[in-house]
Amino acid sequence: MKWASRWDSYLLMADDQIHWFSIVNSLMIVLFLSGMVAMIMLRTLYRDISKYNQLETQEEAQEESGWKLVHGDVFRSPSNSDLLCVYVGTGVQFFGMILVTMIFAALGFLSPSNRGGLMTAMLLLWVLMGLGGGYSSGRLYKMFKGPEWKKIALKTAFMFPAIAFSIFFVLNALIWGQRSSGAVPFGTMFALVFLWFGISVPLVFLGGHFGYKTPLAEDPVKTNKIARQIPDQPWYMNSVFSVLIGGILPFGAVFIELFFILTSIWLHQFYYIFGFLFIVFIILIVTCAEITIVLCYFQLCSEDYHWWWRSYLTSGSSALYLFLYAAFYFFTKLEITKQVSGVLYFGYMLLLSYGFFVVTGTIGFYSCFWFIKLIYSSVKID
Repeated sequence: MKWASRWDSYLLMADDQIHWFSIVNSLMIVLFLSGMVAMIMLRTLYRDISKYNQLETQEEAQEESGWKLVHGDVFRSPSNSDLLCVYVGTGVQFFGMILVTMIFAALGFLSPSNRGGLMTAMLLLWVLMGLGGGYSSGRLYKMFKGPEWKKIALKTAFMFPAIAFSIFFVLNALIWGQRSSGAVPFGTMFALVFLWFGISVPLVFLGGHFGYKTPLAEDPVKTNKIARQIPDQPWYMNSVFSVLIGGILPFGAVFIELFFILTSIWLHQFYYIFGFLFIVFIILIVTCAEITIVLCYFQLCSEDYHWWWRSYLTSGSSALYLFLYAAFYFFTKLEITKQVSGVLYFGYMLLLSYGFFVVTGTIGFYSCFWFIKLIYSSVKID
């Protein structure tokens, strides 16, 4: 027997067929979305750009329609831009942690037989990735011409960890109240707080400093002084509707693998097929990017330029479906009767969903940002 598969008979993870089915299902979603993106990029955008660049007379220029019309507003700072900077910075920090953890796990460095090794690696990587998180939020804040980068760096360092630590502390107090051996000791809690304040906060601050001081590339189009009025939108372009629609496909790409992850967490099975998980994660990234680009293009064509928050929430809304699926799993697969156990389950799943929201939202935001810079740098604007 190979050394790498010596645990297989004990860990009940021999059902590779279902994992392959999960990946094929996810790939079908990606191919469908890629076809739509290719159609938009190659046919519609190419036609739009060549048409816009051939407009010669003033009369023709006045008859423009579609996404070129909002070129003077597309880079206008959104409302609550500070909060967006914080969320994007946190998402970059999370994304870096997950990516590096998965690479190490797929290469076999984080074995499930070493109990707690995976969690320790994730916590340490989260702390170290604060540098990237601070850099991203500082850079975006500079783009919005914000004056106080230190305030944004501190918000990035404190907001997500404070919410996560508060929920974790309450849940741990509940376990402690039940006199369970599963409670995290106060020494470990103190070590977590030290990692957060002693290493993570200074690294985020340092990243924020570099991000804010680095010179920015110029926007491809200039922003007008007066904001353009947005015309009445059809019902299907309503922000709530398009955000909720956008989250379905990213969730659909991962939900089969999610079943195995929930089973390993709550039904005491080991999960160590990290190669499959890494492929599903790559598929999730592509799906989030593509669905956000498609919906963003439709939004700009209907002359609505409020894309900053919409792009973040479109792919981020998949976290809502994840939480609903967790509730469905709780009532159909688990036989939990104690109230404390139920609170623990939903508390931890809320944390997991919140982290998923931050990661998928950031992927959607950056892909949309790249797409908009690309299309507006391709048209001639007088």
